[in-house]
Amino acid sequence: MRISRAITCASAVLLMTAGAIEAQDPIPRTPDGRPDLQGNWSNATMTPIVRPNGVGLVLTAEQVTALEEGRQDFIAQDYEISDPDREAPPEGGEFTGNAIFDAATGGTGGYNQFFVDAGDVVAVFNGEPRSSLIVEPENGRPPPYSEEGRARLRARAERDGQFGAYDNPENRPLAERCIMSFGSNAGPPMLPNYFYNNNYTIVQTTDHIAIMTEMVHDVRIIRVGERRPLPDHIRPWMGDSWGHWEGDTLVIETTNIHPEQVLMGMSNASFRPSEAIKVTERLTRVDDDTINYEFTVVDPLVFDGPIRGEVPFERLDGLLYEYACHEGNYAMENVLRGARAEEARERERR
Repeated sequence: MRISRAITCASAVLLMTAGAIEAQDPIPRTPDGRPDLQGNWSNATMTPIVRPNGVGLVLTAEQVTALEEGRQDFIAQDYEISDPDREAPPEGGEFTGNAIFDAATGGTGGYNQFFVDAGDVVAVFNGEPRSSLIVEPENGRPPPYSEEGRARLRARAERDGQFGAYDNPENRPLAERCIMSFGSNAGPPMLPNYFYNNNYTIVQTTDHIAIMTEMVHDVRIIRVGERRPLPDHIRPWMGDSWGHWEGDTLVIETTNIHPEQVLMGMSNASFRPSEAIKVTERLTRVDDDTINYEFTVVDPLVFDGPIRGEVPFERLDGLLYEYACHEGNYAMENVLRGARAEEARERERR
């Protein structure tokens, strides 16, 4: 009787201890015990991919305040009600190409700030407010191009010189053709595009992870478990990805990325990959609202060294909506027709 009572008491203590440990676990978990990465997430931030001159990796509290308050003041001005009786913009204005589509510089633009969700806070990773998403090399900038990388750039420039950017639909950017997301924020690596739709939905099973990017609704399918790589000659958009768990961190390794896909977002770190590229991503859910996302890009046929970065993904308290973009964009016909008209005017001037 005394032995049974002791065993019962010991079991109760173990259950209470296990319950206390489970209650203290800040990480939601799936039924198989893995960290639950599912849900809607956003990596929108005002922190640039490449570090500006004159600052270190970690910003001071004063720098963060100045940046974020200045951003809020800017947005408040742009949200003012437009004058419905204003005159038309000047004829011939061109798209400025910057992240806020600033029509004040002379371009008519495509949006005003109301429609742009570029991020209005500094990225904080492990408690550190960051000045750039790139953390290696130490200067926050991409490494120099390798000798092979420079040769590839020259060959690309020669090819582009032979075939004009408006000669045919295939020469237009992938985003304009609605094939890949703007800024390639579907990745890998998955980086903000500094326009809008910096949002993702993650769906997770024991043997697959699906990550849908809101911009142009790109979807990555990551196999979890034993690696079964694609043949070298098959190179899909977003590459061939497989994952495995290292403790509570999901590690994703990707090769076979399509050579026409532009990586590293809309920054001066962007590049087209070679056949030797490998991207390694690490997703660690640190609490109910945050996934720490780390990436390493190694492409010896392009760069002299690796690029490593860190980006916080914050829980999105909202829905993702269809981005109704499609290949065969109806505007493409007018883009090419305009190019032919411009060529005709050039011939007449000669």
